[in-house]
Amino acid sequence: MALTGRAAVAAVAGALVILAFRTLPALIVVNGLIAAGIVADLALAASVSQLRLTRDGDTRITLGDTGAVVLTIDNPSGRALRATVRDAWRPSAGALPSRAHVTVRPGGSARVVTTLEPQRRGDTVPAGVTIRSLGPLGLAARQGRQRVPWSVRVLPPFLSRRHLPEKLGLLRQLDGQHRALIRGAGSEFDSLREYVLGDDVRSIDWRSSARQSDVMVRTWRPERDRRIILVLDTGRTAAGRVGGLPRLDASMDAALLLAALAAKAGDRVDLLAVDRLVRARVVGRGREGVLAGLPDAMAQIQAQLVESDAGQMVSAVLGMARQRCLVVLFTDLNKAAIEEGLMPRLPVLASRHRLIVAAVADPRLAEMAAARGSTTAVYDAAAAERARSDRAWVSGLLRRHGVQVVDAVPDALPSALADAYLALKTAGKL
Repeated sequence: MALTGRAAVAAVAGALVILAFRTLPALIVVNGLIAAGIVADLALAASVSQLRLTRDGDTRITLGDTGAVVLTIDNPSGRALRATVRDAWRPSAGALPSRAHVTVRPGGSARVVTTLEPQRRGDTVPAGVTIRSLGPLGLAARQGRQRVPWSVRVLPPFLSRRHLPEKLGLLRQLDGQHRALIRGAGSEFDSLREYVLGDDVRSIDWRSSARQSDVMVRTWRPERDRRIILVLDTGRTAAGRVGGLPRLDASMDAALLLAALAAKAGDRVDLLAVDRLVRARVVGRGREGVLAGLPDAMAQIQAQLVESDAGQMVSAVLGMARQRCLVVLFTDLNKAAIEEGLMPRLPVLASRHRLIVAAVADPRLAEMAAARGSTTAVYDAAAAERARSDRAWVSGLLRRHGVQVVDAVPDALPSALADAYLALKTAGKL
């Protein structure tokens, strides 16, 4: 049972009447009328327990977009339902409106649409539906709560999608499919054609030339059907916020662009998320399914406030791939973590696979390093320069071990990583 604001107004009005008469009969009559109205409302209100509730609507929403979940209320009773409905979700779901007013005739149904604008990735579920069924006088209501199961998965945003047409254009040129044909390096034989001035003499096919009247050269195309393993470091450094976003989210955006580009290039893409434990693994998806499988797996990955275990990370990669492939490790260029964790295990990984380390740089470091306005700013500038120097030292150390390093601010990292991938394809190093 629940009393409404109208019951409070009736009680205040009754108190004024009692004060005006100042008699016991007035008190009994006023309280009796209010009590009778409350009892009548409770008796005549539609039963909440008999209502049948079902859901429909979106089950996947990209972070930054909006979705809708529809709650259908069926009233099988013989009384009309006048109710206030509260469909409760966790605050990060951004559910609106918080309450809805419905009227459902006997045997009819009503729909309550809840708009969701999630603020974080992952699975979000409703807490429950509370329905307050009002009586005809509006003084009191029957109240009940039901759980109506539903789940909405909030996927990571693919903000770098805007770079995809440009990168695909470069890929078409590289693969010889664009009209502006270029001669890119590669290791897979494509066709024979006549020699023209400027061709590499090492590409001359002497046997074919002997059978023809012209000199023939072999043309090559970039490798296809290569394997790429995207490794997300989900340790404590991934939780740091850069440019308003966690490093992990910026890494996911870059990984999605690379995955989309590699899938179009005909390469296989797998995903591994690891810190001390393997948090997610996507292996063996087809080229079409990988673009749907990666965001779905990434949605549930959260940064863990623990130090990552580089040994576990390397073991997981080596266990996934026995043949040589491209491994892209998304991690921070933290001097202590790289020097103590990754470096002792780097020779084994680099000897079996080609390795790229992609790191999210903080754009504030450049701003802090240039500031000289106060004593505090000078100290901040010194700290920023020290941080930049450490990152440069770590990058140089990795490069000396044959590792390619892509270190860029969040907005530039996806494009820079895609360019590094295309450069490897061009050079035939995959």
